[in-house]
Amino acid sequence: MYERFYDLRERPFALSPDPDYLYPSRVHREALDYLRYGLESHAGFVVITGEIGSGKTTLLQTLLRGVDSQTTVGRIVNTMLEPRELLETIMIDFGLDPTGKSKPLLLRDLAQYLVDQRLAGRMVLLVIDEAQNLTLDALEELRMLSNLETEKSKLLQVVLVGQPNLREKLGAVELEQLRQRITISYHLQPLDPDETANYVNHRLRRAAIGTPLEFPRDATDAIHARSRGVPRIINVICDAALVFGYAEERRGVDVDLVQEVLAELELTGVLPPVGATNMTESAPLTGAAPVAAAAPIAAAAAPSGVARTTDTRIEASLLRDLTARAAELDEREQTIRQRERELAEQRRILAEEYRLLRARTASAAHPYTPPGSLRVQVSSPLRADSSRHESLWQRMKRAMVGASSPALD
Repeated sequence: MYERFYDLRERPFALSPDPDYLYPSRVHREALDYLRYGLESHAGFVVITGEIGSGKTTLLQTLLRGVDSQTTVGRIVNTMLEPRELLETIMIDFGLDPTGKSKPLLLRDLAQYLVDQRLAGRMVLLVIDEAQNLTLDALEELRMLSNLETEKSKLLQVVLVGQPNLREKLGAVELEQLRQRITISYHLQPLDPDETANYVNHRLRRAAIGTPLEFPRDATDAIHARSRGVPRIINVICDAALVFGYAEERRGVDVDLVQEVLAELELTGVLPPVGATNMTESAPLTGAAPVAAAAPIAAAAAPSGVARTTDTRIEASLLRDLTARAAELDEREQTIRQRERELAEQRRILAEEYRLLRARTASAAHPYTPPGSLRVQVSSPLRADSSRHESLWQRMKRAMVGASSPALD
């Protein structure tokens, strides 16, 4: 779409999680440090929470990319599961067949698998994304699985990643024993204005082919104010700004363009009106054993019900709006290319006619008369064809001018 116009390899603000574009903000660096510490120390449960769109999945992808070959990783993303379904899903992800087996046999086979992995010198890591959707019974099932251990360490390490309400769920009285096994817990806070500016221009530099495009500070401040520092909403606004800039053939993005984009996104329902969302503080998760020399667990910022439903509407509306704009711009590009082809063909025809005209003119100016033949005096073809010659020359000039600056009606 706009990549060629802005000299980009790809869209820098795509909504899909891509570790190549992870901006190492303070909170993301700390979260990665805690995650790596948890893996290296073979901690029991690690909990990472953050608001919708805060970059949890991108952070997770970055962590898993750096896992060594001696770690077997199982990952679950569909978490609308009952306890037995969760157990079966875990086994399937580790390559085990749960078909037709009772729960005791499932637990026996999983325990044997974990022991075999440890004997082979391998660690087993289970990562559960969207963990806030797990029921209390399913979370308790995970705690029971963590009882599988040797005399010195756990056979299964678990990372729970979810939205802020995961912390509320883990605070339930029924999960007191699970809370005591959480050794590391971290909450991803939104970006501040400086980090938002660095985040935007970091992604532009990563995608640039030549000299990277840069958003000025007043533009990124406007983006931060509207997005509240949430990376996914920042991506939505920035991607729309590049689409709008491309449609208007503007090589740079300034604060005026950003304000136009924000107004359009609100008008189309991609972003809710200002003031339609709020953020409330929730109590920090208690009962988690602190990491040595680690900072206190940040308080979870839980959006209201309106804020939680906004993100889905953002993605759906944005896709519809950008798809329509992309189709319109593609149609315009096709029209321009067709016009260029027509002009090129016209130039070719005129050039060929001009070449033939010059050949006939040269032949008439120096006629060949065989020896002994009669000489017949004829009027000059140059004068006779001068009006046609001039007309062709004028047509060629018009074609050349039109080709140098094609424009649409």
